Amino acid sequence: MARKTPEPVQIVKQRRDAALTALVSGVPYITFMGISFDRRGDEVTAILPFAEKLIGNPTLPAIHGGVTAAFLEVTAVITLSWAYIWEDLESGALDVEALAAGDLPRLPKTIDFTVDYLRSGLPRDAYARATITRAGRRYASVQAEAWQDNRDRPFAQATAHFLMPRND
Repeated sequence: MARKTPEPVQIVKQRRDAALTALVSGVPYITFMGISFDRRGDEVTAILPFAEKLIGNPTLPAIHGGVTAAFLEVTAVITLSWAYIWEDLESGALDVEALAAGDLPRLPKTIDFTVDYLRSGLPRDAYARATITRAGRRYASVQAEAWQDNRDRPFAQATAHFLMPRND
């Protein structure tokens, strides 16, 4: 039995990067906030570059709590969506060109979202990762954490529950 020749690594990376870029660019709020995503295999890290518009308390100064919550929610939604399309992306069933043209999958809908503010977000770049604790056909549970200089010292964490889009 002849084995299929694997695709070159560069082609696989380009396809994955194009899919993630299309997924992220499909949400204008992510662009407005300046959030980008760094992909390593199937894991994504959200990056929120510092900007003056993100400061909520200029006296401290500290990142606005709403910005922090939005950053964590965006991280959770994109991580969940990335996991949702991963299998189709890897099998070749997902048309990346159609995705880039705007034929995006429906995003999960937030059922509830709880943020724990652990310390002030300082005026510097922030990073976040989300972990899917349960993902079924209809419901998913995700935990996210944001940090700045040290991953072991998060400044906020969140727990979220999502309604998954139907496969129509």
